[in-house]
Amino acid sequence: MNDILIAVIVLGGIGLVSAVVLYLCSKRFAVYEDPRIGEVGELLPGANCGGCGFAGCGGMAEALVKGADKGSLNGLTCPVGGSEVMTRVADLLGMAIQNGAPQVAVVRCGGTCELRPKIVQYGGLRTCSAMHACGAGESACGYGCLGCGDCVAACQFDAIHIHPETGLAEVDEDRCTACGACTRACPRGIIELRRKGPKGRRVFVSCVNRDKGASAMKACKAACIGCGKCVKECQFGAISLDGNVSYIDSEKCRLCRKCVDVCPTKVIHAVNFPAPKPKPEVVEPIIKKEEEA
Repeated sequence: MNDILIAVIVLGGIGLVSAVVLYLCSKRFAVYEDPRIGEVGELLPGANCGGCGFAGCGGMAEALVKGADKGSLNGLTCPVGGSEVMTRVADLLGMAIQNGAPQVAVVRCGGTCELRPKIVQYGGLRTCSAMHACGAGESACGYGCLGCGDCVAACQFDAIHIHPETGLAEVDEDRCTACGACTRACPRGIIELRRKGPKGRRVFVSCVNRDKGASAMKACKAACIGCGKCVKECQFGAISLDGNVSYIDSEKCRLCRKCVDVCPTKVIHAVNFPAPKPKPEVVEPIIKKEEEA
C-alpha cells in the first residue's frame, strides 16, 4: 500500500513540476499575435491565391495590420475581394485606402491555328512549360500561346480556358479576379494584367513576337511587324516600340482606337466597344439632273 501511495505522490510531483515548467516556458517564449490579424483574415476571401503578393490570406492579413500601424495601406490590395473587401478591412483598421483601377487578365496572342499552322508534332509531356523548354513548340513562332493549359490549371476561379478551335487561351472577364496566377503560370509571359477600362473597354497589342517583320509574318499571319505606324498615330504617347513589337500603356491610352485603324496586320485589338456605325451611302442627285434636263 505504501509503495502505491509513494508512486502516486512521485508521479503527481513530476506532473506538477512539468506543468510549472511548461507554464513558465509558454510565458517566456510566447509569440504575441495581434488579434486584428484574425479579424482581418475573416474578412478576406480565403482563396490563398497569392495574387496580393503574399503566400496566402494569412500573410496578407498580417501585412495589412502592419501597414495600418505604419499609417498607410497603399500598395496592399486583395484582387479577389476587390474594393468591397478592402473597404471593409480599412473600416476595421480605421484607415483610408486608395482603390486602384480594376484589372483583368489579357492573352496577348492572336495566332490561331489558321494563322499560325503547326509544322511539327510534339509528343512529350503536354504542358506549356515542358513544350517551351523543348523549343518553339508545334508552330514556327517561339513566342505564341502553346495551348496546353498551364494557365487553366493555375486558375482557381474557372476564368480561363483553351478554345477548342483556335487553340488559344481565352479569359472570361466576368470570372477573372486579376489574381495573377495565370500570368505566373505562362512560361512565355503572354498573359498580362491590364486595366479593365471603363465599361470593360480596352485596347492592346495581341502579339509579343520580337522577330523582325518578315520573320514574324512567316511564323504567324497575326504578328506585329514593328512598322511603327501605331506609334506615329497615337497623340498621347501611349504606344512604344521595343524589340520589333509595339506595346500600349493602358495608363496613357485614351481609347481613341486610331491605332487599330492604321495597323496593317490588324494585331491591335479593341475589346467591348460598340460596333462602328455603317457609313451612309452617297446617292447622286439623279432627280435634280432630270429636272435640269
